[in-house]
Amino acid sequence: MAHVTVHRDDVALEEPMLVEGLPGIGLVGKIAADHLVSAFEMTHYASVHCDGLPRVAVYQKGETGVRSPVRIYADEDRDLLVLSSDVPVSPKSAEHFVDCVTEWFQDHDVTPIYLSGLPAEKGDVPDLAGIATGGAADLLAEAGIEAPGQDGAVTGPTGALIYEAERRDLDSVGLVVESNRQFPDPEAARIILLNGVEPLTGVEVETDSLVEQAEEISEAKSQLAQQMQQASDESTSAEPLGMYQ
Repeated sequence: MAHVTVHRDDVALEEPMLVEGLPGIGLVGKIAADHLVSAFEMTHYASVHCDGLPRVAVYQKGETGVRSPVRIYADEDRDLLVLSSDVPVSPKSAEHFVDCVTEWFQDHDVTPIYLSGLPAEKGDVPDLAGIATGGAADLLAEAGIEAPGQDGAVTGPTGALIYEAERRDLDSVGLVVESNRQFPDPEAARIILLNGVEPLTGVEVETDSLVEQAEEISEAKSQLAQQMQQASDESTSAEPLGMYQ
């Protein structure tokens, strides 16, 4: 049965914001989510067992235990959640995953922040834009995050999550940042954290290490990035709408 299993009933959250980190273009969400979990030493709060997710057992170097490939981490002091995934979500299974996760967000008064890379030839600083569902446009205005400068569409499982939030009239924010199409992009993840997640959540995020460790991060994520390229229909991405006309 599809469900989210909470492991830590001792963690008290009020109306948390959640940063989504599904693999996508430039692995922007994945890198940003992993950085938050590491920087804040977040607690493994819940495991996601939604229908359609790959049934794989994830293990870590130096540890004998295994865990679900899709997990939710919590920081009680910051009232913050992070959705972390070690595997791509197949578009064929996205409907089941989206229904399952969105239902849990709704039941637990979670406001999700969805992250997506926009393939682009970047300048010195990648451009960042925000979109919203429900009444979350006010959050973007308060954070000083501008609307997109062109028509576009967020695809993949993240796009499906935003679509479902809009359908249910739930508050959610989508952050779109210019990103490298082929390779892991720590700089794009840094910008989305610094100029997007930080002002939205009011949580100060250290991001210098993302630049300092850019080569190391890129090497560590390169295998997953290659998998995403080979299965591009599974990859979350923002694309100019003109490409579909």
